[in-house]
Parts: sequence; C-alpha cells; structure tokens
Amino acid sequence: MRALPLLLLGLAVASAPAVAQIKLQSKAAPANGPETRYFTSIDGLMDGNADVVLKETRQGKTVTAAVLDLCYPTDRNSGRKDRFVANLAVNGQTLSGTAQSVVDKQPITVKLNRKQSGDGFEFRGQITIGQTVTEVASSDNSDLSEKEFQDNQGTDDGITAQPKDFTDVSPESIGVRVKLDAVADFLKGLRGEAVEIGTSSLAVTCDAMRAGEQTINLTVDPEHASALLAKAKAAPGVTAAGWTSGVVEMDRTIRFAAADWRDGDKINKDKLASAIAGVLAKTLAAKPASATWNANTGKLKLVLKRPSPVFPALSLTQNYEVTALVSPDKPGSSDRLMLWVSSPTVSTSDDSAGAKLNLSDDSSSDEEGSETKDDNGAIDALLREFKGQRWDADKSVWR
Repeated sequence: MRALPLLLLGLAVASAPAVAQIKLQSKAAPANGPETRYFTSIDGLMDGNADVVLKETRQGKTVTAAVLDLCYPTDRNSGRKDRFVANLAVNGQTLSGTAQSVVDKQPITVKLNRKQSGDGFEFRGQITIGQTVTEVASSDNSDLSEKEFQDNQGTDDGITAQPKDFTDVSPESIGVRVKLDAVADFLKGLRGEAVEIGTSSLAVTCDAMRAGEQTINLTVDPEHASALLAKAKAAPGVTAAGWTSGVVEMDRTIRFAAADWRDGDKINKDKLASAIAGVLAKTLAAKPASATWNANTGKLKLVLKRPSPVFPALSLTQNYEVTALVSPDKPGSSDRLMLWVSSPTVSTSDDSAGAKLNLSDDSSSDEEGSETKDDNGAIDALLREFKGQRWDADKSVWR
C-alpha cells in the first residue's frame, strides 16, 4: 500500500520542471508582443542639420508601423526651423508617407528603404519638402529602446518660480515659458519695459517646436524682477515664469547687512558705487574714472585707469572694466544684500592730448583686451569693507 504515495511523489517531482517551464513561458510572453524603438539621428541627413526622431513599432524584427518627426532649418542662411510629422506606411523594407510642414505649410513626401546589417541600420531614399528633394544615403545608424529614448528627453530651462534665495539662481535673470502661438504677443507686450531680452532665446528650437512652448530669457534690475514676474505670469499663454541662472558666480559674491546701504526701501546705488570703486582703486592701484548703472539690468559698470607699463615712453593708459550687481539675498523683503563683482577686463588706450595711437585689443595678449582673475584680492577686500560673508559651497551656507 506504500507504493501509491511513492508513485504520487514521483509524479509530483517529475511534473515540477514542467510547472516551472510553464511559469517561465508565462513571464516571457510579453517579449513576443510589439516593441517600440527609436532613431534619434539619421547620419548625414540634410548635411547633419536635421533633428530626427523616427519611431518604429516592431513585432520581432518586422516593422509594423513608423512615424518620422523631422525638424530642419528652412534655409542654410537662417536660424528659422520648420517641422513635420509623417505617419509612414510599411511595405516590406519600404517606409513611405506624406505630410505638411507645421510653419511654412509645405507639402512633404517621404520614401525610405530600410535595411538592417548586424546591429546597424541603413536608410536610403528621398525626402521632398515643397520643390526641394533631399537624398538620403545613411548607413550604420543605431536605435534606442523606449526607456533609453525617454531618459534622453526633456530640456531643463532652469526656471525656479519661488527660490528660497539667490544662491542657485541669479537675481537679475528671468525665464518665461510661453506657448508658441502666444510668444509674439508676449514679446510685443515688453516694448517700453526696462528689461533686456536675450536674442538667442528668440530662435524657436526643435525642442520648443516639439514641446509647443518657448522659453524667453530676460535680464532685469533685481529691484524690478518681482513686478516683471507678476506681469509675465498674468500674460496669456505663459505656463511658467521665475528666476534662472545668470551672471552671479557665488565664488565672487559677498553678503552683508542692508541697513547702511538703503534709503527707505531703495538701495542707495550712489553710495554703493562709491564704496565699491574705492575698494577696487586700492586693490588694482588705479583711479576710478566712471561709474554707470544700467537702467534695464541693474548692473554697475566701473572703469578704473592707471599708467600702462607696456611701453612707458608712450604714456599709455591701462583700463580696468568691472561689472557689479547688487540685490537682496532672496526674493521679497530681506535685511541683507548680496554683491557680485566680475573679474576685471583689461585694455590699453592712448589717452594723451592731441593725436592718438589707435590700439587694438589683442585677445591673445595678457596685457590687452583680456579678462584676468588676478584682481589683487578684491573680493576679500570688499568682504572687509562691507563686513560681509562669503558662500561656502561645500557646506551650502554663508560664513
């Protein structure tokens, strides 16, 4: 009678691998389903100037669907971009389809032959935009998985709507993210405002075209930044606005008590300019020549002069140009100010009476037209003058 239990035990042991195999097959089943792969470049397309996303849906090695998203310059001499998205029909190794470009409404025709060779892929064919035919002959292209593609997506414009202070963002630098169809009206609304617009941010990039939003970079006097942000946030089409990175480098910045440098709720800029120029005059052994505050950006431009040692018999002048920026150390009200001072830019001029030598600033020269980090300890001297603190990057604290 004990044979039956032994037989059942044997059957159970024998069937265990089969059960395990069934479970493994069950787990592996999704691998037989459709897979999405991406090409984010087709080597050499439009002389390498095209921004490509080719999305393929595959069943095993067979392509079942494809979408070509192509962003490209409208002409060789322009920064303008256009874009189209074409759903491609798959017929064996041929991908073909038609579309219309987003900006110029040009008719698009795509016909590509696709061939896999080892781990690489080859594309040959034509892309026709309006009357212009672009030949495609590209080999050794590689594809990305869905995860790899998504990990590479997204661009960080660095906008921080409510920073706790100005140690990671710059008090004069504002970023405004606007829907593409509202950008023109937003920019027109800035006419007459005391603000500078970053020209490079006016170009609509491929990332902006795909996102449907463009980030406009603005530079403003820190005292007016909050008011500008409030206006920007209320403008139609604005999806985000805040401070971004700018000129301020923390290793050239000090923080100090604001009480002695304010008249009411305004910064006493004349008093500050005089104090900064006085310190730099000592550290650079030069005489202050001018101090100018930029009404749009709030930056202070200081020029100091001293005799140039380059050719004493000519009595030339060595010019030091320094930019400074002062602001509260955080958005809103604060009892402390922070001061950033640039490295000096040095040039040589002939300031003598009568006819003058025309001197060119040679960027390869250590003497003329160059920025120097050697300012004879100007930041430490300003620290003492203003009884301030410096930023400890290792500990992320003022000390």
